[in-house]
Amino acid sequence: MFIPQIYVVALLMTVLSMICWGSWANTQKLASQFRFELFYWDYVWGILICAFVIGVTFGRTDAASPESFFQNLSGASTQNIVFALVGGAIFNLANILLVAAIAVAGLAVAFPIGIGLALVIGATLNYIVEPKGNPLLLFGGIALVVVAIVLDALAYRKKSGDVKVSSKGIMLSLLCGVGMGSFYPLVAKAMTREPHLGPYSVAFVFAIGVLISNFPLNYIFMRKPVSGPPVEFKDYFAARGAWHFYGVLGGLIWGVGTISNFVASYAQMVGPAISYALGQGATMVSAIWGVFVWKEFRGAGPEVKRLLVLMFIFFILGLACVALAPVVG
Repeated sequence: MFIPQIYVVALLMTVLSMICWGSWANTQKLASQFRFELFYWDYVWGILICAFVIGVTFGRTDAASPESFFQNLSGASTQNIVFALVGGAIFNLANILLVAAIAVAGLAVAFPIGIGLALVIGATLNYIVEPKGNPLLLFGGIALVVVAIVLDALAYRKKSGDVKVSSKGIMLSLLCGVGMGSFYPLVAKAMTREPHLGPYSVAFVFAIGVLISNFPLNYIFMRKPVSGPPVEFKDYFAARGAWHFYGVLGGLIWGVGTISNFVASYAQMVGPAISYALGQGATMVSAIWGVFVWKEFRGAGPEVKRLLVLMFIFFILGLACVALAPVVG
């Protein structure tokens, strides 16, 4: 089983998770005519495929070793398996709520409220589960990243003009933030309470939790969407093959990022709070895609450009603080 033995490798894995978490949504843009509720089915299957394939490759050692993928799955306690399953279900609900919040209120509301709240809640709970790293640098860096997220939202708001914010959008964003901040501590518990799940086996059980919960949750959103008419399973099967491919690819990308994050968290030199906090810098990665690839700010005024520059400055400073937290003090 591959586990990083030096901090630099673990740090690079958290950066990989940040890039993957901030990049998978590009596959949805490539299938922009595919309703998200339908795209999401392929996305979830991609997560499960990724967790299994990486589990039986990087997660396997000597077949007799208790840390090997299949041995670890069979030897873990029922309580830890339930933790991982519930963590997957909570993440799935939070992720669907995030997309719903974006549809109702836009990025300028959904991201600073949802992801900002998730970052604070998740890092705090994870630090309680396993207190690792310099707390001043860790939470100071988190505060800087939250400021960067708010600046990103202000830039989107200035670009789009004044838009009335609905109470439904705010409520969806708040619920998303609570869910996104709550799932990771359950995963951390499953990896630390004996007999524990390893990072590869916990990712597989987590993915099963995502899939099982998707049947009731996503079906509800298919029949009662927050925007647009209801969709049915026949619409899913009538979609183009390329759209299904992009959905699975999105899940594979997200899955690689998640497993990298779980593995880095499992490494003794990092811990879940720092791994999660760095991974949630994904919001800024998605902003980079928007600015430099999708040209979402083409023609924006000087005030918007100043906000974007400040956003990247606060983001880099925040990530630097969080990255230094395990090695300072």
